[in-house]
Amino acid sequence: MTNQLTSRQQEILEYLRNAQRRTGVMPSTREIQHYFQFASQTAAMSHLRALERKGVIQRLPGKARAVIFPEELDRAEIIDIPIYGSIAAGMSQDAEPEREGCVSIDVTSIGIPRHARTFALKVRGDSMIDAHICHGDTVILEFREPRKGDIVAALIDGETTLKRYVIDKGRPFLHAENPDYPDLIPARELIIQGVMVALLRHAA
Repeated sequence: MTNQLTSRQQEILEYLRNAQRRTGVMPSTREIQHYFQFASQTAAMSHLRALERKGVIQRLPGKARAVIFPEELDRAEIIDIPIYGSIAAGMSQDAEPEREGCVSIDVTSIGIPRHARTFALKVRGDSMIDAHICHGDTVILEFREPRKGDIVAALIDGETTLKRYVIDKGRPFLHAENPDYPDLIPARELIIQGVMVALLRHAA
């Protein structure tokens, strides 16, 4: 069926496939517009409609970014993951969780169990750049017990932060993936709020 596509439609189809494989979520129309340097989001939407008419993609109504490929329809499991504000990937900061919409994601493509309890947070700061987690990215986290070396959202002495969970001589602490930031050693408490299971890259 792809032999009916124009060269630009084929390029967009490959971009969608590569982005979905890399991040587990389809790019937004704004990201498509930016990547192909279209004049407007309307142009990106028109190309998606054309691909849908030709049967090479299928859009799921009512779910943001939910574009799937027909051959993957049987195994796709699109769920909405709530976004609870942002988290500091820098110095720990006070932060009350506040729901800011959701992101629709194919959980099978990134290996998250269907019934996993998940949530998402926007990343602020650069303390995790050596783990390829950058300012503006979105991290998908699961409510579960952490293992040594996991990247976690944590409440440390009343403040929240995103760091690597480390245990040394039986004592847990948080490690930054940026030499400019110190390790965080709890004085009173360390509560793990979620373990990172996927990363959605912010479009530059």
